[in-house]
Amino acid sequence: MAEFKKRETAYKLRIGDLLRGNQIFEQSENLNPKLQFVEIGNKIVVRINIVGNVVDKFESEGERKFASITLDDGSGQIRVRVFGEDIAKFKDITQGDTLVIIGLLRSFNQELYILPEVMRKTDPKYLLVRKLEIEKEIPKQLTQEQKQEVRALRDEVIDLIKTAEEREGIDKEEIIMKLKQSNPQIISQEIKKLLEEGIIYEPRPGRVRYLG
Repeated sequence: MAEFKKRETAYKLRIGDLLRGNQIFEQSENLNPKLQFVEIGNKIVVRINIVGNVVDKFESEGERKFASITLDDGSGQIRVRVFGEDIAKFKDITQGDTLVIIGLLRSFNQELYILPEVMRKTDPKYLLVRKLEIEKEIPKQLTQEQKQEVRALRDEVIDLIKTAEEREGIDKEEIIMKLKQSNPQIISQEIKKLLEEGIIYEPRPGRVRYLG
């Protein structure tokens, strides 16, 4: 496995997409092997750039000094951890703050977390700006192979909706959960296209049925 010597790209991601990614570890007999990267689609993610609200803050009182904050961006939650003298970085951060964080991905006891390099407070409105920014980028990222994957995903979505006819439809959130290995934004886009094409319809907001 190649070592990452150059400065890696800090990918702009939603926390939910990050948590659903495939975590790749070094081969080791160690009970806590080192995380190498997270695989998300065709991206090899080592560094990330995320925006989130601080929903929790913790500081240890023992000999081993460390502190953490928990970030939530509406798609999931992840902890940001600092150790030793770096605890001072969290001094002015309080619950409710909205932060932009650039940092490295780490894992401990099977929990993915962020080791921050850059942190700054931002306007809470930027959460929505970032969400729209990421959704806008999705079509540009699709290669020919990914387009084939999207077509296959579309077929899976249709099959789920067809199967759910016996219980009078299925919620969009349930489709996303059943296809949790796929990008939720792309799933939402495909559902929207199927609605526009008249292949499915919404008997009520958030629930879809097959029309054919």
